[in-house]
Amino acid sequence: MQLKLALPKGQLLQETSSLLHRSGLEVSGYDEQSRSYRPDCRSLPNTFMKVFHEKDIPIQVAVGNYDLGICGRDWVEELLAKYPSSALVKIQDLGYGWKELSMAADRNAGIESIDRLNGQCQNIRIATEYPNLAEAFALARRLKRFAIFPLWGGAEVYPPEGADLALISQGPDSRLNHDLVSIGTLLQSRAYLIAYRPSWESKNMSPLLDRICAAVGNQQPLPEKNRAPGMVQDSSCPKRPGDTGCIWLALPDGHQQKPTLEFLARAGVQVSDDRQNPRRPKINLDGVSVKVIRPQDMPLQVANGNFDLAITGEDWLADQLYKFPSSPVRSILALGFGKVRIVAMVSKKSAFENPQDFRASLRRQDVAAIRIASEYINIADKYARENHLSPCRLIPTWGASEAFLPEDADLLIENTQTGRTIAQHGLRIIDTLFESSACLIGSTQTADGVKGRRIADIIQRLQRTLK
Repeated sequence: MQLKLALPKGQLLQETSSLLHRSGLEVSGYDEQSRSYRPDCRSLPNTFMKVFHEKDIPIQVAVGNYDLGICGRDWVEELLAKYPSSALVKIQDLGYGWKELSMAADRNAGIESIDRLNGQCQNIRIATEYPNLAEAFALARRLKRFAIFPLWGGAEVYPPEGADLALISQGPDSRLNHDLVSIGTLLQSRAYLIAYRPSWESKNMSPLLDRICAAVGNQQPLPEKNRAPGMVQDSSCPKRPGDTGCIWLALPDGHQQKPTLEFLARAGVQVSDDRQNPRRPKINLDGVSVKVIRPQDMPLQVANGNFDLAITGEDWLADQLYKFPSSPVRSILALGFGKVRIVAMVSKKSAFENPQDFRASLRRQDVAAIRIASEYINIADKYARENHLSPCRLIPTWGASEAFLPEDADLLIENTQTGRTIAQHGLRIIDTLFESSACLIGSTQTADGVKGRRIADIIQRLQRTLK
């Protein structure tokens, strides 16, 4: 009988690897240098392990793809907040990876505590990576009017311009930046061992569980909250909309940040590298303020009016417009860097060579449904409809998408630059959807006056650099 264990990448990886080592498990291929998503456990040959983005693990366990998983309690509670009857069991607090989820507000907003929110009539906007917990919070506090802004990350940068509150996670050494103050803690979280309930009730998990639980030992108490006062930062534009000509520009974080800054430098636009406040750098353009956010969030944020301009990928703009064709956001300039292909791929061991093979398999009823995994869930949905892949199951992912094939998905929609990563993970491309590069996006609504002139100036600067 095989046991399947989902392991986290990212912040919990090192301490989880140490836990497995203390458990006496001979696990290879699970460390920060490893490029494999399938560690090998020689001491328990009937145990299959796979590495996922932490946010994906509760979902994979709850649907029964994995018997056990290790992830933060915050992501477990995020799932249970929306699906309280999920087949998921919390087994053991593992004693590491402490963080707390706290609600933060602008220090000048006059909201000193969560209790001050009660009775407020205005629409309370909450930005967060934890939309289910944020909604549960708003309903529990009986907020009269509220809106939840789901994000891929960087929620702390949105108040006060783009949101009134941000539900964010903080580690023991974290500091609140961006003029924020914590107004209350929703939960404290550490790494948890979780299980799929039917497996928990029917499978003998003791060979693995006994080792892990023995290695955990006595739990350490949760650390005291380490709160440092928010740091007041200058801004090129006022934080409240007093200057109607103020331009808000969104720049990407992650691997697109460096080429974006290099391109802007060639255009004569200097963006500071402020380590104390990395998500609110300064810029040498009058009347322009910058925030650094996830490229995935930019099209929706521009459409909502929180930013006037943003540099993101054409792929993320397409993903937004496929779902909301009338969304008031458009591509202004193709910038030429960050080129990738959006492709459909399968495992090298798969017999499928093209979309027609998937359709034939459905007609023969070889499979009940095609499982399609992707970070681009709207692009994947469009691809499935255009290629008549019905019925299908769309599986949203939050990174490490290559890990899903072949055990947990049949088809993956992903981007690739060189194809090396695809080959390393035993995958192959069967179709190319389109090519994408960085682009400047903005609202479809024309700005006039001072704001219009400032937007035109930025566009002209970038256009000259392209020539």
